[in-house]
Amino acid sequence: MNEERIERLLQDVLTEYRRYRRGRWVARGLWMVVLVVIFTLPLVYPSSGREMAGETHTALVDLDGIIGVGQGASAQLVNDGLRRAFENEDAKGIIIRINSPGGSPVQASRIYREIDRLQAEHPDMPVYAVVEEICASGGYYVAAAVDEIYADPASIVGSIGVRLDSFGFVEAMDKLGIERRLLTAGDRKGFLDPFLPVDRADERFARDMLDTVHRQFIEAVKAGRGERLKPGDEDLFSGLYWSGEDALRLGLVDGFGTVDSLARDVIGEEKVVDYTPRESLLDEVVGRFGVAVASTITRWLAESGFGLR
Repeated sequence: MNEERIERLLQDVLTEYRRYRRGRWVARGLWMVVLVVIFTLPLVYPSSGREMAGETHTALVDLDGIIGVGQGASAQLVNDGLRRAFENEDAKGIIIRINSPGGSPVQASRIYREIDRLQAEHPDMPVYAVVEEICASGGYYVAAAVDEIYADPASIVGSIGVRLDSFGFVEAMDKLGIERRLLTAGDRKGFLDPFLPVDRADERFARDMLDTVHRQFIEAVKAGRGERLKPGDEDLFSGLYWSGEDALRLGLVDGFGTVDSLARDVIGEEKVVDYTPRESLLDEVVGRFGVAVASTITRWLAESGFGLR
């Protein structure tokens, strides 16, 4: 009887070992497939417009989403794309396609100033902005730097203003019997604390700061748009926004058009090459597909009792 039990035990061990060996080879094969996909897709689908070198074209740089550090529309990314486009002799014109509600005034100012600098270095390179859905606040700050702005009649344009968002929980805390305890080194370190009553001195300071940034915004728009702005319109810099049709009337845009129509009819180079720096396909595959597949494989191996050794 003991011999039979020992024999069955040995057979179970042998079966598990064979399964383990097969699992190792299956896992290795799957990993090889993942690695092949990761390293060959970037070769098949390049991430930017460099493959068009040697052919005349219209350069395109996207400014899409919130303007800010770590965003897809950060000054670093947008400016990198602009520099590459300006430096390519085969690019006959540059279009900045804008879909942005705004964001950081600092990042918008950096893009504005970089466009201004690059235009001074390359005076023969025309630069246009095309508004698709929205070009508001910091998005319009950037657009004001280009030679001409085009939009759709239904686009949202403007919002030349600055805001500082906050909230107040003082009454709610009183009703709940919650006491705010704040210790600071520096009399104004609790500046605009949302859990304390509004300090009028803090509010005046914040308004002065907003007015300073607003003035910088207005000066940038006036420098970029010049006499094209409708004179005497008090609402122009109030923070309101308009349809593309009204923006044309106010001088905020120069006409209606799309990327394709500008490339074809204004720049004269119908071929459009995208210079927008994006997450490379390699990074995207590693970050999404590769991780997802690796997670699935790891879970499957763990559930099956296999491992990579």
